[in-house]
Amino acid sequence: MKHLLSRLTLAVGLAAPVLLAHADDQVKRGEYLARAADCVACHTAPGGAPYAGGLPIVSPFGTIYGTNITPSKEHGIGLYNDEEFFAALTEGKRRDGANLYPAMPYTSYHLMPRADSDAIHAYLKTVEPIERAAPVTSLSFPFNVRLGLMGWNMLYGKDLKLAPTDGKSDEFKRGEYMVEVLGHCGECHTPRGLPGAMQQDKRLTGGVLNGYLAPSLLATDLAARGWNHQDLSTFLKHGMSAQGTMFNEMFPVFHNSTQRLSDPDLAAMATYLLGDPAPAAKVLTEVPLAQMSPSAQRGRQDYLNVCAGCHAPGGEGKPHIAVAMRGNTTLRLEDPRNLLRVIEDGIGEQQFAGFERMQPMPGFADKLSHEQLTDLLNYLRQGWGGQPGELAVGDVQKLQADAPPAEHKAH
Repeated sequence: MKHLLSRLTLAVGLAAPVLLAHADDQVKRGEYLARAADCVACHTAPGGAPYAGGLPIVSPFGTIYGTNITPSKEHGIGLYNDEEFFAALTEGKRRDGANLYPAMPYTSYHLMPRADSDAIHAYLKTVEPIERAAPVTSLSFPFNVRLGLMGWNMLYGKDLKLAPTDGKSDEFKRGEYMVEVLGHCGECHTPRGLPGAMQQDKRLTGGVLNGYLAPSLLATDLAARGWNHQDLSTFLKHGMSAQGTMFNEMFPVFHNSTQRLSDPDLAAMATYLLGDPAPAAKVLTEVPLAQMSPSAQRGRQDYLNVCAGCHAPGGEGKPHIAVAMRGNTTLRLEDPRNLLRVIEDGIGEQQFAGFERMQPMPGFADKLSHEQLTDLLNYLRQGWGGQPGELAVGDVQKLQADAPPAEHKAH
């Protein structure tokens, strides 16, 4: 018996370091996956503790609050086991059996393998528990009836299906998982129908979110806006490239997620989005002022008055101060709403990778008349955006009417 106990003790002693190393590796992997899934962005209130919840998420059906996912047993997920956590992540099912609102992207996460879910859970168990309840989501009838989500989930909960990848490279397949599942990019970049479900037949063709356009991520549309593989990888890693900088809802994605991902994964995402092989990026030539419309020609003076001090008279921008207008992806969007919103709302100071900063851009909503704003938009879009059409004052006023309330704007 003594010999048996000795052997058991030796076996346990030898196995313990291996088990601890495995557990440590799982936690590190879970931390990376949680970054890739951008969990912190929706589960952290401005100025609040990471993962403690409280972020207001504005939807057409009301405001939904990000929940506390720290290991707090009273307010967080401290009582969840791996099975229950997997159900919450992939089926939108809480531990008590209630349905989560699909602001939680289980409609994309449902394709996540159990091993990745367990790793994320292992990591979240290690973060500091915050003993604070997140605000309770309270929607108007009938959206406040969580039981109704059972039917919604049956119809739309597992709508996302990945396209066949036969003959595709391992990099393409990895990029598909990073973009479609972990990164859940389609949740914002896909239009939604009346029931709030993603329109899968228009997947990644763009969607409007709080008055801004999450633009199309289709390969042909990316190439038409000047994106190539290197620039797109750089944009995800550094938050800026020759096409401009991340702003609005994409800035937190960069800040909390993409800048922390590995170079191979960022390259894989670019490969998946642009395709393999990728279409050639469209190169624009600057349009002379004399060839622009009368409205755009008038807009040149408005540009010199309010924009050129930072973006330079020739549109080349200034390092660490303002992005270039030449090749800027926002100007190359057929839909002008993002350009309009930025001019009216401005952008707060932003910190990018390393020591890179961009100074705050003021808003000009109260400084430009409807006519001046229209002329400026036409000048920017025709001169540097490659847009042949001309906006009318009425077009701009319609977009202004669609602007979200000030408290819903993100910079």
